[in-house]
Amino acid sequence: MFALCLLAVLGGATTPAGIACYAIDASSEVRARIGLRRPPRATTLGRLLSRLDGDTLDDAVGAWLARHASDPADEGASELVGVAVDGKAVRGSRTGEKAAIHLLAAVLHEGQAVVYQRQIAAKSNEIPAFAPLLERLDLRGCVITADAMHTQTGHVQHVIARCRYYILVVKGNQKKLRRRLRHLPWREIPLQHRTREQGHGRREIRRLKVCTVQPGLLFPYAVQAIEVKRRRTSRTTNKTTIKTIYAVTSLAPEQATPQRIAELIRGHWQVEALHHVRDVTFAEDASRVRTGTAPRAMATLRNLAVSLIRQAGWTNIAAATDHYRSRTDHAVQLLDLEA
Repeated sequence: MFALCLLAVLGGATTPAGIACYAIDASSEVRARIGLRRPPRATTLGRLLSRLDGDTLDDAVGAWLARHASDPADEGASELVGVAVDGKAVRGSRTGEKAAIHLLAAVLHEGQAVVYQRQIAAKSNEIPAFAPLLERLDLRGCVITADAMHTQTGHVQHVIARCRYYILVVKGNQKKLRRRLRHLPWREIPLQHRTREQGHGRREIRRLKVCTVQPGLLFPYAVQAIEVKRRRTSRTTNKTTIKTIYAVTSLAPEQATPQRIAELIRGHWQVEALHHVRDVTFAEDASRVRTGTAPRAMATLRNLAVSLIRQAGWTNIAAATDHYRSRTDHAVQLLDLEA
């Protein structure tokens, strides 16, 4: 049944009813290969998904993805592996006074593989969930990247104990730290990395500077400060906006070049790209699946489907779902990666 759900999501299904329709349309050979005697009803699938243990499911999927994606603990790895920590609310799961479920995930930059995920407790937020999330992961050879919400001294202590390396964005929640970063002598520091990109209706130039800082001067275990200037020009309106981003890192100059730091900062936004795919291609925020653990189970299935599609070499997720919907035999092959 779970294999059926995954195959259907690979084909773009977004609800138990969509999965049931997929099962009806699937060939008898495909159903036999996954051990399904007859197509289940949508109500049966809904009950299954709503009664799954979310933590157990995420543990199993995360462990499987960690084995098949880039291995952070590989002693032969030539460079540190980026792991992004970020959260997402499944907005469609909100019902009446019940808030939408909120999931915090650890995502490999490479391949958008969600190697660990946990649901945040009701009336709480991502901050207290950060340390427990990382506690279960093997983070040897990893660099933790996170947005400004997680630029907390307590988080840093935990990261240092687990893997030693972090890159954290600094914004208004750390006003004193951001002010000190802004007043560093950036004008005297030469440009160390520059990229130019086009896409999504805009042109973007990113300029990066890095400077070493006195230990303990800015933030616990911070070795370097980072300034990124992002210049975006809309190809439609020709309007240009410039934004400056500051960050701190425990990486020493000999551990990561400016180019690699730029890659890790850009890599962190792979988690945002994953969230965008879940919302746009798989209509997660518009979903009205709300019963029990079904919203979380569907989110986990989407994570797994996106990772499998990325591992298969696709860059366009929408095109991939169209392909696997019409070629169910190819979709079944993706489930045989462990063979």
